[in-house]
Amino acid sequence: MLAVNPEALNRTVQDFLNEAVGAVVLEDGAVAFDLARAKYSISGEHNKCLLHLWSAERNAVRRVLNAEVKNGMLRLAVQRMGQARPSKLEICRERDRRSPTVKRVARTAYECKLRRTLERHFPGFSIARLTTGADLEKSFGPIYTRGLVRQGRSAFAVLGVNAQETQSSIDAALTFGILWLDVCRQAQAGKVVVEGLTLFVPKGSSALVRERMANLNRDAAKWRLYELDERDDALVEIDCSDRGNVVTRLVHATDESAARERFAEGIARVNGLLPNCEVAVLSAAEIAFRWRGLEFARARLGAEAGSFRSTQEIVFGVGAEERVLQGRNESAFTELVNSLRDVRHPYGPRQHALWRMHPERWLESLVAGDVSVIDDRLDRSCLYSQVPAFSASDRAMIDVLTTTQGGRLAVVELKADEDIHLPLQGLDYWSRVEWHHARGEFPRFGYFDGRELSAEKPLLFLVAPALHVHPATDVLLRYISPEIQWEFVGIDERWREGVRVVFRKRAPGGAARRQLSPALASSAA
Repeated sequence: MLAVNPEALNRTVQDFLNEAVGAVVLEDGAVAFDLARAKYSISGEHNKCLLHLWSAERNAVRRVLNAEVKNGMLRLAVQRMGQARPSKLEICRERDRRSPTVKRVARTAYECKLRRTLERHFPGFSIARLTTGADLEKSFGPIYTRGLVRQGRSAFAVLGVNAQETQSSIDAALTFGILWLDVCRQAQAGKVVVEGLTLFVPKGSSALVRERMANLNRDAAKWRLYELDERDDALVEIDCSDRGNVVTRLVHATDESAARERFAEGIARVNGLLPNCEVAVLSAAEIAFRWRGLEFARARLGAEAGSFRSTQEIVFGVGAEERVLQGRNESAFTELVNSLRDVRHPYGPRQHALWRMHPERWLESLVAGDVSVIDDRLDRSCLYSQVPAFSASDRAMIDVLTTTQGGRLAVVELKADEDIHLPLQGLDYWSRVEWHHARGEFPRFGYFDGRELSAEKPLLFLVAPALHVHPATDVLLRYISPEIQWEFVGIDERWREGVRVVFRKRAPGGAARRQLSPALASSAA
C-alpha cells in the first residue's frame, strides 16, 4: 500500500463501496459489519479520511491511512481512535471468502460423504455417476455435487450442497436441481426413466427450498428433499407436500397521506433541489426519496436530544452510505442531487456508477408509474411497490403488487439483467402473496383500501429484457405447478426510454402466445 492524500482515499473508498452492494467488512479476520444491514459514512473533515460504520449491534469509527483494491477486496490500513498503531480493515465484495483451494477441498470431501450417504440410506439403488465438475455450458459450477442413482429401469437425479457454502447458494440449489433433472432425462432417454429429483441440503437450512419445492409440478416429477448432517451422516426427509405451510408475515400498510403531511417540510426541501423525485412512504416515521428508482435520501422521525419530543431529520447517501444532512455537508447533498439529475437518465453516461446502480429499481419505478404497460388487465390506479413480506430465511421485498381491473391479485417480479433464478424467485413472492390472500390478510392489513379482491389465486408476471433472458428459463418454467398462472413478459432492451413489451409467453392452459416485434426479431437474428 502507498500513502495517499485524504481526498484520494475518500474517492477510493467511496467508489469501491458504491459498487459493493451487500459487502462484508472484516476486522481482525472476523466479520464486523454486513453492509446489507449496516450503514456507513465517509468524512473528509480536518484533512482526514474517516470511515464510520454502524449497525444494531456495534459502532466503529476508523481513520483511513492507506487503501488498496486487490482481487475484489478493499484493503485498508486504519487507525482506531485513541490508538497509535495502525490495524487492518478489509471490505469484501464476495461473502464467501474462502480460497479456491479451500473450496475445492470442502467440495471433494462432501462428494465422498454424499456417496456414503447414498450407499447407506438408499441400498436398493446403484450410483451411476457423481461429480462436482463444472459444466458451464449447462450452467453448472463446482458448488453442487450432481449424480444419478438407478434401480432397474428407474432412476433419480441427485444434487447436494455442503454446509460450508453460503446460504444463498443453498437456497439456489433447487434451481440447479431442476436443471440437472432435465439434463439427466435428456441423457437417459430410452435407457431408464428418471422419475424425479432427490435434493440434499445441510441441516437446518431447507426452509426456502422446501417452500419452493412445494409449488412445483408433481405430475412432472417426484420431488424429494433431505437435510444431511455432515458430522454424523444423519439424514432427515423434509415434507414438501403442504403448499400452505409457508413461514411468512405481512407488514401493515401505512397511511400514506398522513405520512406525506407529517413530512411535508422535508418533501418540499428535497423537491426544491430535485423536482418530481419519487417519494416512497416506508412507515409512519420514515419516507424515502428516489430518483429513477435509486434511493438517495430519507426523512425520518427521531428523538430530540435531552427531551421526549420527536424531531425530523434528513439523511442522505447511496446504498449503505448514510449521513445526516447538516449545514456543513449541505453542499455534498446538493452535489449528489445534481449528479443524479445529470447522470441517471436514459441517455446518461453508461459507465458512471450512478447510472449503473440498481437497474431493477429503475425498471420498477417505470412499471410502477404505469403497470398497464406490462398487461392491459392490470389496474394502474391500485399498486404497491417494494412490499415487505418476511419469510423464514430473508426479508423479501415484492417488486410490484397490484390487481387486475377485476380485482384479482397480481405479483410482478422484475429483472433488468439475465438471472437464472428469476422463475423461482417469482415463485417465492407468489407463494407468500397467495398465503396471505387465502387468509384474507391484505384488507385487514390496510392494503387496497377496501377494494373487493377476487377469490382467485394471484397471477404471476415475470418481466425481463427480451435479449437478457437466461437460456434455462424455459426449462424452469416447465416444472412450476399448473395451478400457478404465470406469464413471462419480454420487454425492449431500451426500457429506460420507456417500457415496451416485445413478446409474451404464458403457462400452458393460459392462452399461450408469443409475439416478437420486427425490431427484436432483427436484433435476435
